[in-house]
Amino acid sequence: MSGALFVVATPIGNLSDITFRAVETLKRSAYVLAESPHHSKRLFEAYSIDTPLVKYNDDYRVEDIIDRAVEDVKGGLEISLISDAGTPTISDPGYRIVKRFRDEGLRVEPIPGASALIAALSASGLPTDKFVFLGFLPKTSGRRVNVLRSADIDATIIFYESPNRIIKSLLSVKEALGDREVVIARELTKVYEEFITGGVDEVIDKLKAKPSIKGEFVVLVRKHV
Repeated sequence: MSGALFVVATPIGNLSDITFRAVETLKRSAYVLAESPHHSKRLFEAYSIDTPLVKYNDDYRVEDIIDRAVEDVKGGLEISLISDAGTPTISDPGYRIVKRFRDEGLRVEPIPGASALIAALSASGLPTDKFVFLGFLPKTSGRRVNVLRSADIDATIIFYESPNRIIKSLLSVKEALGDREVVIARELTKVYEEFITGGVDEVIDKLKAKPSIKGEFVVLVRKHV
């Protein structure tokens, strides 16, 4: 009997954005490793998935959980890995367990689906032939500027940002790259989904004009031309 770890993409907002294959895989798994089981319960309830959820993130009994998962799969079980939203291991916990499974020669199978960076890029109107993904930028201004400058190749630059740091990160974009065209995708697939486009200064002004800045952001910066 051959076990496996399934890396299952889940919706980034709209619960309808999950594949039939993902639901089937989650239902037949012995258990599901989840970044936040409490967060994932809403998805499981929506699709009548009663598979047990086991908490897995970088701060919670990491090695014990990985050891158990490895032994369970060696014993023939199929288990799944999910993040709070989107594709696991992309700026989310999970890469360590995948690496361990690969090192052990165990089967790891991706179940593709939603990804915030790809969704934002596809609808941004910026060049899509080449892009650089930076995840979340460093917290300090100097390091942010250095990372952005090092990524300034012939490609669209993409990174994630939180609402409380979005202005600071845009200012770092301007310092590192100039007043380039940027596209900000906010609350993708949700009720208040929004794309904001323009030069860095223009986008900052649009954000400052809002009563409050909410939601998670994907920031895309046009490549140097």
